[in-house]
Amino acid sequence: MDIRCVKLACFSPTGTTGAIVEAVGRGIGLDDVEHVDVTKPEAREKPLRTSHDDLLVVGVPVYVGRVPALLNEWLGRIRADRTPVVCIVVYGNRAYEDALLELRDVLAERGGVPVAGAAFIGEHSFSSSGTPIAVSRPDPNDLGRAEAFGRRIGETLNSIESPDHVSGLTVPGNQPYREQEALFSVDFIAVGDTCVTCGTCAEACPVDAIDLNDHARTDKDACILCCACIKSCPEKARSMKDGVVKDLAVQLSRMCGDRKEPELFLAGTH
Repeated sequence: MDIRCVKLACFSPTGTTGAIVEAVGRGIGLDDVEHVDVTKPEAREKPLRTSHDDLLVVGVPVYVGRVPALLNEWLGRIRADRTPVVCIVVYGNRAYEDALLELRDVLAERGGVPVAGAAFIGEHSFSSSGTPIAVSRPDPNDLGRAEAFGRRIGETLNSIESPDHVSGLTVPGNQPYREQEALFSVDFIAVGDTCVTCGTCAEACPVDAIDLNDHARTDKDACILCCACIKSCPEKARSMKDGVVKDLAVQLSRMCGDRKEPELFLAGTH
């Protein structure tokens, strides 16, 4: 298959999903690479178009076993023309449940031909020094496996003439998908005296939930609990308040201590 361009698309508030997608891209090894970062709201307004001689790699984080609901509109605007696609989900060492299957189905509905899929582990959004969950992942071993997976994808595509020779990508998950749970709407972020109002938190927020004129104020209804503002603060001024979100972080830290490894899937060919 003659691939002209690799398009690497991701939603990655804390950088973990982006790191995996970039590593897969390095493994694929083509020179013509287009980066499509849809983390910020304005980027999600732009429709993504691909052709049959592109390779589209899409990476998203897992939210309670599903693709994040705020990506539904962006994903629904993708227009692919029998484009081979790679589906990647990144989860915080708990479970990815139906997310990879859902992403595969959505991209196929948009005109893509799923040729590969993967579930990688990234440091959980709720991870902190007090509640460590998959700390510093993806680590060098994860990134090495992502690059190697990219090489396998490239070899597979080089061995077939067209997407019509792909016989199907099988990944774990259930249909109907698990019910999409509503996120907590709660004021859970504390801002300490070390805040210097630099605006880094507002820049990092993927839903513009932080008041540009008062960085201590966060719109709890817009917030998606990604904790990008906490992790990006150069002064470590932001943290979790005691309450339901912190309690969940404590629970996950206790439950998700055993290291999980990436799961990789390649489509059959004929």
